[in-house]
Amino acid sequence: MTPLLSIITPVRNTELFLRECINSILAQEFEDWELILVDDGSTDHSPDICKEYSLSDTRIKYLRQSHQGQGIAKNKGISQSEGKYLTFVDSDDTVREDSYREYGNSG
Repeated sequence: MTPLLSIITPVRNTELFLRECINSILAQEFEDWELILVDDGSTDHSPDICKEYSLSDTRIKYLRQSHQGQGIAKNKGISQSEGKYLTFVDSDDTVREDSYREYGNSG
């Protein structure tokens, strides 16, 4: 089923913050989303964290590329997105659990 919202998160060496970021998305009241984690050539444990979450929730996609910058990573995520709406979350940020509530009302 096609998600209403695609959340694209470029990831680059943010292992210290990445779990908190992903968990904040998983905690959303609104659940009709996909999360696209685009690893931009991380050299820390970020790829392992991305893989772990993508295996535990089918709404999470993991993509990897060599380091090309955040803009290229965002564009790669956009090209793989399936949602009607699109948003971005930096991998060192978190979102409040009601951040996407309005998407549920727009259906």
